[in-house]
Amino acid sequence: MTVLVTGGAGYIGSHVVLALRDRGKACVVIDDMSTGSKSLLPDDVELVAGDIGDGALIGRLIERHKITSIVHLAASTSVPDSIRKPLAYYANNTAKTCALLQAAVDHGVGQFVLSSTAAVYGTPRQQMVDEDAPLNPQSPYGTSKLMAETILRDAGAAHGLRFCILRYFNVAGADPALRAGQLESGALIKLATQAALGVRPGFQINGTDYDTPDGSCIRDFIHVTDLAAAHISALDYLAQGGASATLNCGYGRGYSVLEIVSSLKRISGRDFPVSIAPRRPGDIDAIIAANDRIRQTLAWSPQYDDVDVILRDALAWERRLIDGAAPKS
Repeated sequence: MTVLVTGGAGYIGSHVVLALRDRGKACVVIDDMSTGSKSLLPDDVELVAGDIGDGALIGRLIERHKITSIVHLAASTSVPDSIRKPLAYYANNTAKTCALLQAAVDHGVGQFVLSSTAAVYGTPRQQMVDEDAPLNPQSPYGTSKLMAETILRDAGAAHGLRFCILRYFNVAGADPALRAGQLESGALIKLATQAALGVRPGFQINGTDYDTPDGSCIRDFIHVTDLAAAHISALDYLAQGGASATLNCGYGRGYSVLEIVSSLKRISGRDFPVSIAPRRPGDIDAIIAANDRIRQTLAWSPQYDDVDVILRDALAWERRLIDGAAPKS
């Protein structure tokens, strides 16, 4: 079984590739290299610089490497950016997913794992959301992913393609062995760790007037290595004949932005400057993953379910970047 990983040279993709190789599974990566880096990948993994919307290229890769499964992570992922550039998000996240699926169906790929997002839920009726919660995305990013989910379900029903849709909550941290981590990103923990280490002059909190105990947003943070393991569990589940499934990927507990900042100051030993700015468009008060379904469906049990571990690994990765010992984009 050879797995095609789209977006495999990016942050989450590189961790999925590491998880595949650590388990002795063959894989090939396709990435347009807009945000990815070859230096995040093991030397024995083939990287093809290309567009997932190029059906002919995808078809050749499937035939050449006898691809049986696709893990589709290639996407644009910023909520504020999607509000400014909605058409680009629908083109990259929705239209290109459709083209990728067409190539998969045409060439007999039987299993597909889709990277999706908690943004498909929008503002939930209650903080803890399960997979049956109403879907009401509030940004073009969330909508583009929900449309990709719908296309995948329809393709599955029409062509017998079995799939797992993994709805990520807030992904953070780095490979514990520091083989990979986040390069350039506007993610909360990335920016905060840079502030703690003096790469940035300080950290900005966008909004402290949300309907939460301390006024800042609450999110469910998942370690990137646990998330990568969920992809491997999904592939194993599908390979064993498992039925298509949609699954939340989170720990089932939330931390506010102010709590993250406080924990990071404690762990880093640095009282870095923090400023307050207005809310960002598209942000919601709070969302936490109900994760009973993924635990029951897949052979997945998180190993790094501790926000302090997430922050320590993120800090260690940033220190490696500062020291020049980790790859840069």
